[in-house]
Amino acid sequence: MALGDGFGFDRDLDLDGALRSLDAVQLAKVSGRLVRVSGLLLESLGCRRATGQRCMVEQADGSLLDAQVVGFNRDTTYLMPFKKPVGLAAGSRVFPAEEQAALRIDESWLGRVVNGLGEPLDELGRLGGRDPLSTQLPTVNPLKRRPVTEALDVGVRAINGLLTLGKGQRVGLFAGSGVGKSVLLGMITRQTKADVVVVGLIGERGREVQEFIQHSLGEEGRRKAVVVVAPANESPLMRLKATELCHSIAAYFRDQGRDVLLLVDSLTRYAMAQREIALALGEPPATKGYPPSVFGMLPELVESAGNGVAGSGSLSALYTVLAEGDDQQDPIADSARAILDGHIVLSRRLADIGHYPAIDIGASVSRCMAQVGDPQQLRAARQFKEFHGTYEKIRELIPLGGYTAGLDARTDRAVQLAPALERFLRQEVGEGADLAASRETLQTVLRG
Repeated sequence: MALGDGFGFDRDLDLDGALRSLDAVQLAKVSGRLVRVSGLLLESLGCRRATGQRCMVEQADGSLLDAQVVGFNRDTTYLMPFKKPVGLAAGSRVFPAEEQAALRIDESWLGRVVNGLGEPLDELGRLGGRDPLSTQLPTVNPLKRRPVTEALDVGVRAINGLLTLGKGQRVGLFAGSGVGKSVLLGMITRQTKADVVVVGLIGERGREVQEFIQHSLGEEGRRKAVVVVAPANESPLMRLKATELCHSIAAYFRDQGRDVLLLVDSLTRYAMAQREIALALGEPPATKGYPPSVFGMLPELVESAGNGVAGSGSLSALYTVLAEGDDQQDPIADSARAILDGHIVLSRRLADIGHYPAIDIGASVSRCMAQVGDPQQLRAARQFKEFHGTYEKIRELIPLGGYTAGLDARTDRAVQLAPALERFLRQEVGEGADLAASRETLQTVLRG
């Protein structure tokens, strides 16, 4: 049959195509082998991957464990698993993971609960969306970032009146354990006026997840929220991923023109997760066991929050910071205080006497209040703090007879206003106090 004949020509083309397709056939599956397990750190040979890439490690039951490359030393690759291993043996095969499909996001994520990899935990079906979601921390050119110019109503009288926050501000909630951080966070979550709420529950007790969703968010709040969960029993790598995913989700909705509130509980657990990874890799400890890389990652994380470019929405962030042993000079607390736009300190002394929220007004500050508060409110807030500070200095002397009225007019005025000042600072969990009402009440207290 002639070469130009239609039937023969098509047969030759099919043969050429089949031969070329053999070039794409993988004749062997490349794998490395596991040579050492030290705590959460896995060491392998023969599976050469770049840092940040994924691998699959063969387990005793035949399943594959998802892990990520976190470092290397000559020919040895260091891996960290995302989940708890189920039986690893020397010589277990390590395969390069297939390329992961990029996460996609849209409004369908609202009302969902996911883990650090974006996998649903709420059994409401798989997640999808129209827009790709970067797993890297978002960045904004500092010269193009929109400034904080509008007040944020958080529904807590002491904060609205004396520590007014702004849309796009990054604030830390500093306290020791058991002082009421989670309760105050819940109050702010329910009452803050925001289009979207992104919650990161990082390294906390697992039982708090359901409690936060049911009691702090509630049915109405959950419909506009995305909750990212990595409790204390998750691997440090998963805790890192969950914290960074929170920021990526919040930045996505901000860039869609929404007013977003990002809540991360807690920033300290994020730092502890990085400490575990860094120490496992042999990084030397610096301050209180924290390696230098921790103090490099915190600013990078915090700077990914805040307002975006002109025309986008706002992204206000609230981070809880655990002051271990109520030490406000704890290295993580001290570092966070330097890079955040304000700090709200909770006092154990106030919590012990049933004063909630236990906000220490004298030790707290909002660095954006001057930009979002009117001059009248700023003057009133300064006067309130002066009277409150004066009374605190002599409070313990009054029962001992160490205070005599009439000797100092300013001290007399502080003692006279003390009950009203305390009532202003106290607030029940279910009680709301919007921004306008808080400012008006502040003026009324000082006139009384």
